[in-house]
Amino acid sequence: MSCMLGVVTVFCAPLPLYAKASKTAATAQPVSDGTSDPAIPYTVILTPTKHPELDAAISASSQLESLQASHAVGAYALAGRIRSDYDRVNIALESQGYYAGSVQISVKVGTRVVGGKDPSLPDILKALEKNQKVAITISSTLGPRFSLGSIALLAPLEKAVAPAPVAGPQTVQAPVPKAPASKTKAPPEAAPSIAVPLTFAQAVAQSQPVTLAPDERKAFDLSSGQPAVAETVLAAQNTLLNQLQEDGYATASVSTPVAYLEPQTQKLDIVFRVQRGPRVVIGPIGMEGLVHTNQSFLRNRLELKEGELYRPSRIEAARQDLVSTGVFASVQVRNAPPIITLPPSRTLMPGILQAMPIEFSFKEAKRRTLSAEVGYSTDLGGRLGASWTHHNLFGNAEQLKLTALVTGLGGSAQQGLGYDVYADFMKPDFLSKGQNLSVRLEGVRQLLYSYHQTAIIARAGLNRHVGKYWSLSGSLMGEQEQIKQFGDTRSYFIVAAPLNATFDNTRLTNPIDPATHGVRASLSITPSESLESGSTFFTLLSAQASTYFDLHHLGISRPGRSVIAVRGIVGSVQGASTYQIPPDQRLYAGGPATVRGFRYQGVGPQYGRTKYAIGGTSMDAGSVEFRQRLPMNLGVAGFVDAGQVGTGSRPGQGTLRVGYGGGVRYFTPIGPIRVDVALPMNRPPQGDKWELYFGLGETF
Repeated sequence: MSCMLGVVTVFCAPLPLYAKASKTAATAQPVSDGTSDPAIPYTVILTPTKHPELDAAISASSQLESLQASHAVGAYALAGRIRSDYDRVNIALESQGYYAGSVQISVKVGTRVVGGKDPSLPDILKALEKNQKVAITISSTLGPRFSLGSIALLAPLEKAVAPAPVAGPQTVQAPVPKAPASKTKAPPEAAPSIAVPLTFAQAVAQSQPVTLAPDERKAFDLSSGQPAVAETVLAAQNTLLNQLQEDGYATASVSTPVAYLEPQTQKLDIVFRVQRGPRVVIGPIGMEGLVHTNQSFLRNRLELKEGELYRPSRIEAARQDLVSTGVFASVQVRNAPPIITLPPSRTLMPGILQAMPIEFSFKEAKRRTLSAEVGYSTDLGGRLGASWTHHNLFGNAEQLKLTALVTGLGGSAQQGLGYDVYADFMKPDFLSKGQNLSVRLEGVRQLLYSYHQTAIIARAGLNRHVGKYWSLSGSLMGEQEQIKQFGDTRSYFIVAAPLNATFDNTRLTNPIDPATHGVRASLSITPSESLESGSTFFTLLSAQASTYFDLHHLGISRPGRSVIAVRGIVGSVQGASTYQIPPDQRLYAGGPATVRGFRYQGVGPQYGRTKYAIGGTSMDAGSVEFRQRLPMNLGVAGFVDAGQVGTGSRPGQGTLRVGYGGGVRYFTPIGPIRVDVALPMNRPPQGDKWELYFGLGETF
């Protein structure tokens, strides 16, 4: 006899299991079995098997366990639920290879214990007195664990055949779970007109064997002697199918395996039906659903080429790249049969002329969005503003963003209201794929205790991704500004050429999401020339790195719940002294970007014993932060920051300032809302006693 080996829900929820009764639900739902019987609350005890994976499978498969808190039912429905759990738990046993196991369920009503299959159980439950307790215990006898025996990869059956007598031990049907609905087509033997061979030997005798290439055999990775675990067998089916498709067999199929149970040898023989189909290249590429986006832009960006080998991973990478343009709500891709024949001049794979057409379907997102920005800290005060963004200005994913902010709404580092108004334009794939042009025109006014500044800034540059984690950028910037510091007002015209390199392997699609692993690093070199109030050439060097360590790697927390984050920053000005460069080009520290607990620009040389910062030509700072996720979308953090600013060009000079504190987080779909309180450990004269920071996302 034979059966189909399939996935069951026991693999979907590896829940922790405890050898104690669950609490009776205080909010049990009304009876839902269509009778007038009162709902019967109950508790479930799952007896551990000493095999964590099996315990998790039993817990996930048991309806008694999963429905006790949400769907209490009457006596007859509960008795039916108990009977059905015999099969459900038995399936869980078989999915882990225990085909000779058995399930025991006992029901304790008061002092009386009844078997789950006792015919009198419904009447006993119906006769329950009010508030009488029901406890249900589920236990299992495992028996020997079966292993995989012979594994055959065979061509599909093409016509109905009558089972032939086969010498040797008779097999019996393996009671394994059925597979759920799948996108993979049913194997030919599932058709009503084809008889499935009754024994493994018959199956081998009636079909041609299929030989796998080395990479296909490596992907299949299933061998005799392995435990007969359904998840492992089905994973081999999927990995083999994926490898066949990656090798260009677009219409390949690998059937749901048929299992033949050998109770005498405690083996499970497996048959897979494998059909490669033709090896194909990518055919004509269609696009539909475009309204405001130019198809020529997408085709120039597309990473796929007609005539290259058909590979699902390449197709999916191309789909994700089109999604990253930011102008689509969704991008779908599908095969568009029938297979066609290409002329030899259009294929990139010699000897392969058959091609599978594919088609991309697009749903464009809203082209215009309006957003608000709110932030507050006790040093910089509040900032309030709005942005209007057009995400597809000329049909090539060009982005125009107009922003207006009011700044300096209170704050210990501010002396009055300011503004920040700017227009950003970004054009993707400028001159080359993956190279973006960015242009900004900005007007700024800020009345800081360190200086008052009014400036107009223009900047244009290119940004290019290099490899998987690196990006490089370079730009030209011109700034016309007027700065007042310590009663002296001067005008400056600054020309600069910032060059930046950044590395990020945290693999976050949303930059506001907290990182739990990986490294972020950046290096910046900015040669600058200051004109008007004297001519000075100087170069600003800065480097920053942060790394994140998940305590899950030490086995003391769940993934992403407990994270240690570390940050380091160094900066240096070369070629000029402090008073030779404009005040806004000097280095400062203090605030969430460097040292919390000290107001913005509150770390470093001060003017006398006042709160007016002079700035410096070297800076270094470091932070260590512990982040802990809690239930209910909450989290907490504790941190220590330290930093200093000096008047020499070598970092490590100045008076070291240390701040410490903590905060809470509330995690939303767009990122965590952060509230931090920080205190200075060694407060300077006129320094703040504490700082409060409020914002979206982590500080680093």
